[in-house]
Amino acid sequence: MRVCLLASGSRGNSALIEADNCRILVDAGLSGREIEKRLASLELAGEDLDAILVTHEHHDHVGGVGPLARRFDLPVYIDQQTHAALPKLGKIARLELFDAGDTFSFRDLEISSFSTTHDAINPVGYVIESDEGKVGYATDLGMSTRLVSDQLKACRVLILEANHDEQMLLDGPYPWPLKQRIRSRHGHLSNNESRRLLEDVNWSGLEALFLAHLSEENNCPDLVAETFRQFMLQSGHTPEIIVGRQHQASSCFVGALL
Repeated sequence: MRVCLLASGSRGNSALIEADNCRILVDAGLSGREIEKRLASLELAGEDLDAILVTHEHHDHVGGVGPLARRFDLPVYIDQQTHAALPKLGKIARLELFDAGDTFSFRDLEISSFSTTHDAINPVGYVIESDEGKVGYATDLGMSTRLVSDQLKACRVLILEANHDEQMLLDGPYPWPLKQRIRSRHGHLSNNESRRLLEDVNWSGLEALFLAHLSEENNCPDLVAETFRQFMLQSGHTPEIIVGRQHQASSCFVGALL
C-alpha cells in the first residue's frame, strides 16, 4: 500500500492511493500536466493510473479530471447529481455514475461512498478497502456526522481535513461572510473539530494520518502537526502524521503487506 497527497489546499486537491496493484486518484483538482509532474516525483506516469474518484464538483477538486480521463482513458467514478452539476467536465468515455451511499467494486478494491456536509450539490467521502487494509478519505466537511465517523472506523490510513485554526480564521483577512461560510455546517472542519472526529475513529491499527485541505491563510502546518502529535501521544499510540501541502506532493505512507 502507498498513499500520498499530490496536492492539498484551496487551490487544488488530489490524493494517490495504491493498493492491490491498483493506482487511483481521489479528485484531480490541479491541471492534468501538473498532476503528471507530481506523479513523476513519485516515479509514476499518467499511464500508471487506473481510475479517478470524485468527491464533489468544486474546481479545486475536479479541474484536471476531464483532461486526465481523456488522455489516459481512465474510468471516472462520480455521484450522479455531482456529474449533472459539471457541464464543463466534457465527454468522458468511461463514466461510472453512482448514488451517494453506494458501495461498488473496482478490480480487487471495494469502494464505499458516504455523504458529507459541504456547500456542494451532493458531496461524498470514500473508504477504499483492499487486502492491504482500509483507507478513509474525508475532506471538505462542514461537520462530522455519525455517518462519517461510522464509515471511517478501523482504517489503516486516514485522510482527514484540518482546514483552519479557529482563532486564526477569526483574526485573519477574510471578509466576514467568507469566515461565516467556512465556520458553517457546510464549510470546513477546524483543527479542533477534526481532532474530535479523530477521537471517534482512532484505534490501535491506525498506521498513518494525513491532515488535508489546510488553509494557507488561516492555519499553520507546524501547529497542525504538533496538535495532532500531542493528541496521538495521549491516545497511547503514534501513527505516522503527514501534513498535506499545496505546492508539492507530500511524503508517502508505504505499508507492508498485512
